[in-house]
Amino acid sequence: MAASLSPQNADIPGRLQTVLSAGFRFFFLSAGLFAVLAMLAWEFWLGMAAAGNGLPFLAIGMAPHLWHAHEMMFGYTAAVMAGFFVTAVPNWTGTKEAGRRFVAISGFTWLLGRLMIWFSGVFDPLLVAVVDLAFIPVLSTAILGRLTQKSQLRNLIFLFLLSALLIGNLLMHLDWLGWPGGDAEAGVRLGIFASAAMITIIGGRVVPAFTRNALNKEGHAGTLPQSHPWLDRAGILLALATTLACLPFVPMPVLGWLCLAAGAVNFCRLAGWKGADTRQNPILWILHLAFLLLALGYLVYGGSLVFELLSETAALHLVAVGAIGCMTLAMMTRASLGHSGRALKVPSAITIAYLAVIAAALVRTFGTFALDYYSVMLLSGGLWLLAFGLYSWVFFPILTTPRAHS
Repeated sequence: MAASLSPQNADIPGRLQTVLSAGFRFFFLSAGLFAVLAMLAWEFWLGMAAAGNGLPFLAIGMAPHLWHAHEMMFGYTAAVMAGFFVTAVPNWTGTKEAGRRFVAISGFTWLLGRLMIWFSGVFDPLLVAVVDLAFIPVLSTAILGRLTQKSQLRNLIFLFLLSALLIGNLLMHLDWLGWPGGDAEAGVRLGIFASAAMITIIGGRVVPAFTRNALNKEGHAGTLPQSHPWLDRAGILLALATTLACLPFVPMPVLGWLCLAAGAVNFCRLAGWKGADTRQNPILWILHLAFLLLALGYLVYGGSLVFELLSETAALHLVAVGAIGCMTLAMMTRASLGHSGRALKVPSAITIAYLAVIAAALVRTFGTFALDYYSVMLLSGGLWLLAFGLYSWVFFPILTTPRAHS
């Protein structure tokens, strides 16, 4: 390896070459930095609104709260998904990883989409829609061929969920264009619950497997994590049903009851995975807590729709910030360490990041019982900034320098 690419003295071109060498490097780095930047912009707008000061000019072409929801889902979350799938699918299929050219093209497409959304009040809205919607089809080209090539039939479900994510984004853009069929709120829900369904599937595979491997390595004498195929199938099918129930023509009470069922079944799945035995290992217990927040998120959101126990928006954030925020942070930290040749052990700063994103979810969901709206929003956003600021600070050198020698 050339000296310019060494971790100690890597120059900017060398770091860029390293970042583009693997999908997880580019997209996990971009996701972390974007999570900070997008939340800073949202916090700035909230602070101005709380102070009673209007902004003289906004470059966005939609309501600020919809811009925030869109960028957290179709900006941040989509980037994490890209990093995960571009890395995981070759491992599943035994095929070659996507090369620098694909990482550069897909990464540029994602970045261009962010530029269009952030300046959507300046550009033609149809151009904004076309550019922003292009990312998932581009990403899917690297996945579809590999899955069909190796007969990974069970994993084709992820293409369905990526399609649901694309439809959610489309619903938002149709609404902003003023075209028939548009529904921005439904688009946000569809994106969130498609992502939650991915967590239900992937989490159901990796959480018990990673826990079992770690406990075996430690010589654990007790019962190991147990999974039951019929319960797994029920949890996944209900998660997929909640995704479909987010479509605009489905009555909201139907979505509510499906969420209650999905939450109950996935909580039962989690109960057999021995989460209490991981309490000394942050990189493991965050996976269990993320899945717990998924199950609780389904239950709380279902309760908000069926029994009106909480506002729908607050309840939705337990899924969005809690389940999705925690699981994406957990997977980015674990995958970045493993695929860069480092030990699967996080520093204390990342443990703080895990706790901060959990706190952000709980404050955003339940904080209005004790605090006013703007205090809740600013505090929750600040905790999110702490979590992803720490992640970006710790993992920037890991993701921008070559693989460590074992």
